[in-house]
Amino acid sequence: MRIRFKQHILNNFPRFQERKVGIAISGGVDSVVLAQLCYSLNLDITLLHCNFQLRGDASDGDQAFVKHLAETLKVPFVTTAFDTSAYVNEHKVSIQVAARELRYNWFKKMAKLYHLDVVLTAHHADDNLETFLINLSRGSGLEGLTGIPKVNNIYQRPLLPFSKKEIIAFAEKNNLSWREDVSNQDSKYLRNKIRHEVVPSLKEANSSLLSNFTKSISYLQQSQDVVVDYIDKVKKDILFKAPSIKGFKLSIENLKKEKHYQLVLFEILKPFKFTAWDDINNLIEAQSGKKVISNTYTLLKDRDCLLLYPTVTNTNQLITIGKEDIEISISENEFLLINDFKVIVKPSKNKITLDLNKLNFPLTVRKWKQGDYFYPTGMVGKKKLSKFFKDEKFSIPEKNNIWLLCSEGEVVWVVNQRADRRFTSEEAVEKIIIEFKKVES
Repeated sequence: MRIRFKQHILNNFPRFQERKVGIAISGGVDSVVLAQLCYSLNLDITLLHCNFQLRGDASDGDQAFVKHLAETLKVPFVTTAFDTSAYVNEHKVSIQVAARELRYNWFKKMAKLYHLDVVLTAHHADDNLETFLINLSRGSGLEGLTGIPKVNNIYQRPLLPFSKKEIIAFAEKNNLSWREDVSNQDSKYLRNKIRHEVVPSLKEANSSLLSNFTKSISYLQQSQDVVVDYIDKVKKDILFKAPSIKGFKLSIENLKKEKHYQLVLFEILKPFKFTAWDDINNLIEAQSGKKVISNTYTLLKDRDCLLLYPTVTNTNQLITIGKEDIEISISENEFLLINDFKVIVKPSKNKITLDLNKLNFPLTVRKWKQGDYFYPTGMVGKKKLSKFFKDEKFSIPEKNNIWLLCSEGEVVWVVNQRADRRFTSEEAVEKIIIEFKKVES
């Protein structure tokens, strides 16, 4: 195995000898074998160990074991302890998800702190098969069926071509010691159930299962590459930036020109973490106003298009403007600039002149809400903002992105749209000019 591993490194991981390598090591047989193989190649390695504090003394025993291994190999050892249970309660995720998020966030920090070029994990061929079956059972798209990536940013997985059987045989032949995690036997976890109940039956039925599976994964990865290239080609006619909603517009007409438009839609939306794909497909023929929401984005049917925009999480934000302020940030890339230039400014959507004596400071900036009204310049009487938005043909996300400048609760300006005539005055002796600025990201 050592010879095959060395050749695999030479063929697939160029310049490894020149790199600082972190090894994610739990103390189990897979990561111990990975550490020993890398050590035998004289790589510059650092052992990275996470103590999730989930198994009491056993977790501390794993940490002590890895520390002793690092001392034996005379290589650096870095460890940390997580309150995983607290993380689960705070973030409302499973233990597996919590452990994954905690360790990968920590690996990233350690790579930066210790100038590590790569972090190796000990995923192997059996892990790859289990991941494939898990994703298959969950109705994954093609990408989910391509297995664990060999390289993903700083993370690399040089044991993927090797089976668990080979790894254990190498460890036993070389009299290596390792730790057993009893939780890996608990079949209440889906991966363990597949590992101990499903995979053995498949291997019994087909002794060449792993080698055939590895070939299939290679074919699926090539197919995925073709799909990605095609999506990149057609996406430019379907997906368009929409700055007014801080998101995107998808042309339903252009989308439906594609024979397999549901696949195209899936691939375009995949980065936005949607899961309700049946509901998304139904949006194509749904009435305007129907929407599907992911953890971070909203997809809304709006006449002949789909609008994709960040889900609004804080609609009660209130920003104050003092009399001495000259620049106020109202969002990550939106600003109000205030000055008292003694010049006449032609009214426009993004710049207004206000009579200072009609304003009561501090002014406030907030999102609009139902029932808001104002006295629009150029019109007689007052108008509800909901009616103003309807007349202007604003979409829902466009309305959600509107800010109001207010004085003692009264609307002074529908920012970047229309001023309230009660507060504007180009002839006032004391006046201020407020300008809306947006920095494109």
